[in-house]
Amino acid sequence: MHARFYHPEAITVGQMIELSADNKHHAARVLRLRNGDPITLFNGHGGEFRARIDIISKDRIVVFVDSFQDTNRESPLQIELAQAICVNEKMDWIIQKSIELGVSRIQPVSTARSIVHLSNERSGKRLQHWQKIAISTCEQCGRNQVPPIDPMITLSEWLSQKKMNRTVQDILIMLSTTATKSLKDIPEPVTDAKVALIIGPEGGFTADEELAMTHSGFVPLHLGNRILRTESAALAAIAAMQALWGDY
Repeated sequence: MHARFYHPEAITVGQMIELSADNKHHAARVLRLRNGDPITLFNGHGGEFRARIDIISKDRIVVFVDSFQDTNRESPLQIELAQAICVNEKMDWIIQKSIELGVSRIQPVSTARSIVHLSNERSGKRLQHWQKIAISTCEQCGRNQVPPIDPMITLSEWLSQKKMNRTVQDILIMLSTTATKSLKDIPEPVTDAKVALIIGPEGGFTADEELAMTHSGFVPLHLGNRILRTESAALAAIAAMQALWGDY
């Protein structure tokens, strides 16, 4: 696979495009690309473009777009991950790896036992940081559509959204240490159905939060007899769902 770069603007065949400062540094300093080398561009709207480096200098890299490839590497399973906010390194890891595993949307939520509490300013900066992680992950793993990461909201706000926007075909899953069912007990989603997966913080959900999620239609499930950390739970659940219902 050629080196891949995200270009957030419109791309057309035959166009000359100057790479952004970050992409220029990565291409020249990290990958050591040279004039004439092939690369791949994508803008997050589906498909990818074959291009080649036409001009490379100390100040700029300009590429020529050769062709468009209607390549789709998205999973047929639409998974929205609602992840309780956790410490920076763990949250970064969850976002990166869940996107590699094919999640289609990520919603950070604050819960009663969340260790991290962000002000509006800090929340905005973290969102920008997470979006950069999403883009770089798609560059690495070959996805041509960048999963959106929504601004952080409270668990109760997210549950209200689910009540308003869900369809009868959607599957709502919460992981719980007291659950008696596993993923194998859930019917396979029908075509175009969405799966919403909620993962708690380091200290887990409170009893009131689990009750509120149950009343909102979420099915409590477990992933075996062992208790997983928050940074492991989402990834294990997504991988299992992809194996059962997705493209694994």
